[in-house]
Amino acid sequence: MTQITLALSKGRIFEETLPLLAAAGIVPSESPESSRKLIIGTNRPEVRLIIVRASDVPTYVQHGAADLGIAGKDVLIEHGGEGLYQPVDLNIAKCRMMVATPVGFDYQAAVRRGARLRVATKYVNTARLHFAEKGVHVDLIKLYGSMELAPLVGLADVIVDLVSTGGTLKANNLVAVEEIMPISSRLVVNQAALKLKHDTLQPIIEAFRAAAQK
Repeated sequence: MTQITLALSKGRIFEETLPLLAAAGIVPSESPESSRKLIIGTNRPEVRLIIVRASDVPTYVQHGAADLGIAGKDVLIEHGGEGLYQPVDLNIAKCRMMVATPVGFDYQAAVRRGARLRVATKYVNTARLHFAEKGVHVDLIKLYGSMELAPLVGLADVIVDLVSTGGTLKANNLVAVEEIMPISSRLVVNQAALKLKHDTLQPIIEAFRAAAQK
């Protein structure tokens, strides 16, 4: 029996993946939200789930510790995507990568006059590419959480972060001023596994693709 390992992260991505798993005939034996287990079985003896941090999904798949996984486009851009096949945009966990500033900060004027901006973000590669394409000089400050705090205490002029409803920005007197790109989650597959386990993996990939298009 060919073992298939699928890497998932807890939270919104896992919840929105459940219907796609069901469409592929895969039902987890327990919820990662209530279980402390990091390896979770399914109703199919050859398929298991591993629960990892969202930012680690591409690494597990790239190195073959997982055959496939589900990761946000934001994570894949930061990772670089080497050694990964990305066959399906699952259209789940949708949000937008945005530039945000304190209310009253004239972002467009700062860009026009060639100001050097201090940018706080977890998404350093995405931010670097975006501002380079605009010809804006930036000092990038890597943070791992609470981006909204950085402009409020003078650490940064602007932030680059994921925005879904905008509620957190509004609560902290910030406003989104520019969309960098729409974000959704992708199915990623280890390229070697796709060759070696093709007969087992391909039906799962096709089931995900069909479910994502509904």
